[in-house]
Amino acid sequence: MEEPGWSADAGGAVYRSRDPVRNLRIRVHIQRVTSTSLLLQQLQQPAGRQGNELISLATFSSHPAASGYCPDDEEEAVIGWQEKLFSQFEVDLYQHESVCHTPLDRQYHQEILKLEKSGGRKNYRIFTYTDHDRFTNLEERCQKVTSSEQEVPSFLAERMANLRRRRQDRRPTEGSVLKSRIITWKPSEEFIKNNHVINTPVQTMYIMGDLGPYGMLGHREYEHVLCTVKVDGNGVITVKPDFTSTKGAYRIELDGEKRELWRYTVENASAQVQREEEEREQRMFRDLYSRHKEYLNGLVGSDFEMTLPGALRLFVNGEIVSAQGYEYDHLYVHFFLELPSRWSSPAFQQLSGVTQTCATKTLGRDNVAYFSYPFTLEMFFTQEDESEGSLPQWPVIYFEVLSLDYWQRYRVEGYGSVVLPAAPGFHTLTAPTWRPTELGTVSELRRFFIGGSPELEDMTYVRVPGIFKGECLSRFGFRTETTGSVTFRLHCLQQSRAFLESSALRKRMQCVLDRLGGFSQQNSLYSVLGKALSCQSQPCGEPLAQLAPCIRSGEVVIPQEPL
Repeated sequence: MEEPGWSADAGGAVYRSRDPVRNLRIRVHIQRVTSTSLLLQQLQQPAGRQGNELISLATFSSHPAASGYCPDDEEEAVIGWQEKLFSQFEVDLYQHESVCHTPLDRQYHQEILKLEKSGGRKNYRIFTYTDHDRFTNLEERCQKVTSSEQEVPSFLAERMANLRRRRQDRRPTEGSVLKSRIITWKPSEEFIKNNHVINTPVQTMYIMGDLGPYGMLGHREYEHVLCTVKVDGNGVITVKPDFTSTKGAYRIELDGEKRELWRYTVENASAQVQREEEEREQRMFRDLYSRHKEYLNGLVGSDFEMTLPGALRLFVNGEIVSAQGYEYDHLYVHFFLELPSRWSSPAFQQLSGVTQTCATKTLGRDNVAYFSYPFTLEMFFTQEDESEGSLPQWPVIYFEVLSLDYWQRYRVEGYGSVVLPAAPGFHTLTAPTWRPTELGTVSELRRFFIGGSPELEDMTYVRVPGIFKGECLSRFGFRTETTGSVTFRLHCLQQSRAFLESSALRKRMQCVLDRLGGFSQQNSLYSVLGKALSCQSQPCGEPLAQLAPCIRSGEVVIPQEPL
């Protein structure tokens, strides 16, 4: 029978299995191919005995009579997952109880005594290191990416060599005390090494071979890794090198004078599942998935949650993107949502928030602070009698931009507001801000040195305050200064039963108030503005002409500068 060719590919392979890993079986077969000592023996024969005859190839075969075959020149073992096979070195070590210090050492001592009483171990060259053994493969400390001998490990490869993985038997202890120092600003190398851990639990097993000369087993310098098997908690099995079912055997050439050559194969010897068992397993999985689907449907419910008739539900997934154009660094934003009349929100809804403090970076001429602070809002609008003389109002987000100095004192950098868009969809709004000022330079010096600055007692004064009941709001004498701006990104979703109604005028509806129906005052307002725009040639129509592009494009006009 012709020997298969050598396999030069010693790379690993990754498998995924839903079966328990305890069913894994690996068959390893190792054999000494030839030795240079036999060739020297043939060449050192007397010349008269050799004559002119050539040495036949059959002389170098692995026949026991011709090559001095030893019983341990060939060995085969079927190994289970985390099955412990002792080496000669471990047998000699753990025979003495005096060297056993840990519970694992004492367990190995008892197992070796049982092996000696039962006739000794059956394996001589093939042994294993399980996940609990104190073994580290030095060759895997820094794995090579290419097959070049001159390859220099990169910085990432060196850092990944010190990476540790959590064991599967580790469990977080309940009631553990939190560390007082959550952030370590200057970590040491030892700290990084001990805390650089991948959370995916992994168990490792090494299948080893003792390739020492006959009668000299048990020396660490002759131990070689034949196969490495790693299994994580997700059922991913990594085998390195891969099984030799579709390729030739692997070879190991030893260093030294004799240059011993060994060949070995690694095969998957796990029991194959029967067809009936496989079908029964598939039916079990289908039943399990169907029950899980029913469980999820029971949690969610089959009925689609609808709003009450005449009501509108508004979802806003928003983000405070950035703030730019402010005088000082280390900015943060405080905001809250004001609900007008006929608007309400669930009890669990949080209507205010504060962003993190963010340092600015120079972008063009402005200093920009990127917050990327997300928030979610949910509110309801209830339609009442449309005979009322006032138009409905939309919720408004009021915000203030503040800055922190070195002594943790804050300054007001600006006030602003954003009206939630009436149209659903994606909106990006940039709201300018202003801050109150005082006459003279004393206030600015106080603001620079000790952090004081004028503030608004009621932040709704940015627009018309909710407590104001008069007809005319005067801001005469109120001094302000224009500062920077804040960018908002809003995703608005609207839900109402009125959206299900079919109407010929549906295409002409421009906002959700039209779809709700009944707000004839707003339609009248649009018609009046349309007639006014036709009079652009008259002097009195110029202000309305300036407002026309904003009405046509649907942009949001945010008046911020007080008069």
